[in-house]
Amino acid sequence: MCGIAMVRLLKPLDYYQQKYGTWQYGLQKIYLLLEKQHNRGQEGGGIGAVKLDMPPGEEYIWRERKEGAHAIQEIIADVNQQIEQTDPNILNDATQSKLHLPFAAEMYMGHLRYSSNSNQQFSVMHLHPFLRRHNWKNRTLLLGGNFNLTNVDELFEYLTLKGQHPRDKVDTFLMLEQLGYRLDMEVQKEYDFIKLRYSNDLAITQKIEEQLDIASFIRKSEFMWDGGYVITGMLGHGDAFVFRDSKGIRPCFYYVDDEVVVVASERPGIQTSMNVKEQDVKELTPGTAMIIKKNGNIKFELIRGADKHLRKCSFERIYFSRGNDIDIYKERKRLGETLTDSILKSIDYDVENSVFTFIPNTAEVAFQGMIDGIKKKTKQNPHTEKVLIKDVKLRTFISQNKTRNDLATHVYDVTYGSIRRGKVDNLIAIDDSIVRGTTLKQSLLKIISRLEPKKIIIVSSSPQIRYPDFYGIDMSKMSEFCAFRAVTQLLKDTGRQHIIDEVYQKSKAQEHLPKEQVVNYVTELYAPFTDEEISAQIVKILTPDEVDCPVEIVFQTIDGLHEACPDYKGDWYFTGNYPTPGGNRMINKSFIDYYEGKEIID
Repeated sequence: MCGIAMVRLLKPLDYYQQKYGTWQYGLQKIYLLLEKQHNRGQEGGGIGAVKLDMPPGEEYIWRERKEGAHAIQEIIADVNQQIEQTDPNILNDATQSKLHLPFAAEMYMGHLRYSSNSNQQFSVMHLHPFLRRHNWKNRTLLLGGNFNLTNVDELFEYLTLKGQHPRDKVDTFLMLEQLGYRLDMEVQKEYDFIKLRYSNDLAITQKIEEQLDIASFIRKSEFMWDGGYVITGMLGHGDAFVFRDSKGIRPCFYYVDDEVVVVASERPGIQTSMNVKEQDVKELTPGTAMIIKKNGNIKFELIRGADKHLRKCSFERIYFSRGNDIDIYKERKRLGETLTDSILKSIDYDVENSVFTFIPNTAEVAFQGMIDGIKKKTKQNPHTEKVLIKDVKLRTFISQNKTRNDLATHVYDVTYGSIRRGKVDNLIAIDDSIVRGTTLKQSLLKIISRLEPKKIIIVSSSPQIRYPDFYGIDMSKMSEFCAFRAVTQLLKDTGRQHIIDEVYQKSKAQEHLPKEQVVNYVTELYAPFTDEEISAQIVKILTPDEVDCPVEIVFQTIDGLHEACPDYKGDWYFTGNYPTPGGNRMINKSFIDYYEGKEIID
């Protein structure tokens, strides 16, 4: 769920100097785009830049990466410090600035890192953009992306059989090497063809850059990738590209005018940074590459045909993406509204003696939808209060285990006096999702019970999260999901342990099958029980002993999810219906690791 950004200026730097009073127009835009997507990654970040038509002997490609939540601010601060120390005569001259300052460029790439695997040892070397250097500019590649591949072993074997020596068995490095290898082949093919007509090496190089088929080397690399991805790339001579997986798992938006091309993971970031309307920002078609040639020509080429059953990630809409996108805002409101009937049933339609609130910070929009739904159904004005206060701006479910429990204990506080004491009022609190349930068990239910409600109803705007994600979110350990813990306990309590054993045997039997033949048998664990039975067991697991009032958890239904987000059918977190064969293989491995006690806990 990383954040990506790209800016390609379509005019010379002095154009922006004259029109906007500074050649830093592109630099300012890449900074804004990244800051407006800060929600997508706080572990680190990086910015890369490519300068067009630099004379031989002068550096033409730059990159800076830093760890930490404030990485982008720190990078820009370093760049600005260099600028401030520059002779004003140089600084006010775009041509001279380009020669003397590292990030005075026409092309920019930015990245915000969110780890998709908390077990992976993290260092600055894992931060994008990645750089593959070559003494030919057209073979030099700067790469950044929002992706996670499920078939790393296959890619590693493929590259080693080609005689390569990948320096790490990680999808980022493998993708870079595979694209780099195919780029080399494509350049060589062009060279072999063009040299038959030209004898001058400089002319040959120029022709290669003009004729280089970007789509071809992407297509020859991407065909074997299994996962969700949006990839941005820049070549040293000035071509750039962005492409998206054919199922649309990861999001990508762009804006083009006669001055600039802008790409980002989220639409609002482009709207704000460029001061444009939502209809001016387009979504990149799944399976398609947008290619910007050095001369500024833009074309869209099909890399892999868009799947007729797109699987755009619904959890992006529920949780990760910023809620100020016009469509996401409407979807989150509908997510809250679709829960109305279930909520009213849980409080026996006693709206008068109920207080409605939300769990900050991402559930506020769903809360508004919930309140609208209650008003429509009951013709009453529900009593709303800001009962819960979030003191720490950190999402506990994406923090490492060694800190998650402690954070969960202290992250929330309550507003005393917000409900009537003495078990008079029901308290209904809506959250965007319940993944592990750590925050509920360690903090929320305890502190809410201090207010002495008659009943606590926790509402989740997403369905029960039952299955790991393998496409960008660090949710890969079966035992961490409260829904999975609940269903395995139910199976044991009802004398159905044999179903767990049978699912293991089925999974083990297909351990060495090609990913295309693997079936997700883990779904059979949930089949004997209703959603309500599993929810009741989740309550038992998560309710602390000291809570002395009834607790209920109301989850979104799958039908409600699809009603609220009709264009985002990527629901594998909830249904186990993975969008690619690699997902089935990964859930197979994950369950085997759970059963055999091999889960790696950080």
